[in-house]
Amino acid sequence: MSRRRRKVLPKEPVRCEIETLSHDGRGIARQDGKTQFVDGALPGETVMAKVVSSRSKFDELRTEEVLDAAPGRQTPPCEFADLCGGCSLQHMSGDAQIEFKENTLREHFAHFGGIEPEEWIAPLRSEESLGYRRKARLGVRYVKARESVLVGFREKRNSFLTDIDRCVVLDPRIGERILPLRNMLHDLEAYSRIPQVEIACGDDVAVMVFRNMDELSVGDREKLIAFGQAHELHIYLQPKGPDTVHRIWPESAGRDEERLSYRLDEFDLTMRFHPMDFTQVNAGINRAMVHRAVEWLDVQPGERVLDLFCGLGNFTLPLATRGGQVVGVEGDETMVVRGRENAELNGLDNVAFHGADLHGDFTGQSWAKEGFDKILIDPPRSGAEEICKYLTAFGAQKIVYVSCNPATLARDAGVMVRNGYRLVRAGVMDMFPHTTHVESIALFEKDSG
Repeated sequence: MSRRRRKVLPKEPVRCEIETLSHDGRGIARQDGKTQFVDGALPGETVMAKVVSSRSKFDELRTEEVLDAAPGRQTPPCEFADLCGGCSLQHMSGDAQIEFKENTLREHFAHFGGIEPEEWIAPLRSEESLGYRRKARLGVRYVKARESVLVGFREKRNSFLTDIDRCVVLDPRIGERILPLRNMLHDLEAYSRIPQVEIACGDDVAVMVFRNMDELSVGDREKLIAFGQAHELHIYLQPKGPDTVHRIWPESAGRDEERLSYRLDEFDLTMRFHPMDFTQVNAGINRAMVHRAVEWLDVQPGERVLDLFCGLGNFTLPLATRGGQVVGVEGDETMVVRGRENAELNGLDNVAFHGADLHGDFTGQSWAKEGFDKILIDPPRSGAEEICKYLTAFGAQKIVYVSCNPATLARDAGVMVRNGYRLVRAGVMDMFPHTTHVESIALFEKDSG
C-alpha cells in the first residue's frame, strides 16, 4: 500500500486581501476560488501570510506581515499572543472585539432562529481586559531535548504547549508566577509526572491544584508547600479523580475549610466555592451580569422564581434577596449541596435547591407543580432546546436566558418564540476579553397578543 504523499506547502508568504472574519476570529480571504483562513488578520487588511495547512477546499495561513492595517488593529499586550492559543484576538482593539462578538450574535440569531430582539442592549464589558481570568487549566510538559518544563496553554491549532514565562490575562497572583512555577516543577523528582495545574482564584485566596500521576515523595511535597508559602498560594493535590482533590497547604482541618469565596456587594452576599467548582472566570463581568439579570426579572415579593442550571447559587441567592420564593435546580448534586451551603451562610430561608435531570421533562417534580412567575436559565454550551419546550407549562411572564454559546441561544430563542414568547432584549457580555468566546444575555416576555 502506498502512502498518501504530503502536499508541499509554499515556502514564501502569499499576499491576502482580507474580506471578513470567521466565527473563530480568523480573517477570510479568497484566491483562485479557494477560501483562505488567516490567523492574525482583520477585515480590510492586506497581509503577507504563510500557508501552514492546505486542504481541497481551503487553506490555513498565519500572518507574517501587515501591509495595510485596519483601524481596529492594535499591538498585542502579550509578547506570546501570536503563538499562544489562550487568546486569539489580542491584535484587535477592545472596540473591535466587541463589534466582532455583537456581529456573531446577530448572525446566529438570523441564521438559526430567524429572529431579532426588539432591542439590542449595550454590551457588558470590563474596564480592564487584562488580569481578569480567575479560572483556568494549565498544561505541564517536560521537554527532554531542552531539559525544561513548560507550563501554559496550547499553541494555536496544535497540541504543543506554548513556551511562556508569564500570562497577562490570568489573575496576576497566577499569571506573574508562571516562570517560578516552571522552575519549581523542574526541581521536583516527579517533574515528568504532573500533566496539569488547575487554577482558581477567589477575592482573597488563589489556588493551584497539581494533578500528580504518582504519589509524591516527602521532598516533593515540601517543595510544593514552600512554593505556596513563598507566593501566598493555597496548594492542592489531585492524585486521581476530582473527588481526590485535597489541600496540603495551609494544613486543612477538614473539607469544610477547603473553600474560596467572592463577594456580591450589591446584594450583601458572600459566595463560597471549592477550587474545582464551576464559577465565572471574570469577577467584574459576573457582578454586572448578575445585576442585569436581577434588574430584568424585577422580582416582586410573593412571586415564585425558578433558576435552572443554578450552580452554587450565583443568580439564585441575589434573586432571593429581592423577595419571593426562589427555587434553584441543578443536575450536579455537588453543586446542589454548595447552593444550600451558601443559602445558610447568607441567612436566606426563602430559597430551595434541588437536583434534577435537566435533559428531559421535569414539570412533574414536586417543586415545579405550583408554576413560576419568573425564570432564569443559564445552560452549558449545548444549550437547553428540550427544556425550552417545557417552560411554557409554568406560565412565567419573564424569562432571562444567560448563554455561553450564541448558536444554541439562537436555536433555543426560536423555540421560545414559537411557544408564545417575545425576544425583548439581547446583548453580549465580554466575559473572556481577547478570545472569540461570545457570552450573551436575553430577555423573553410572554406574548399577551
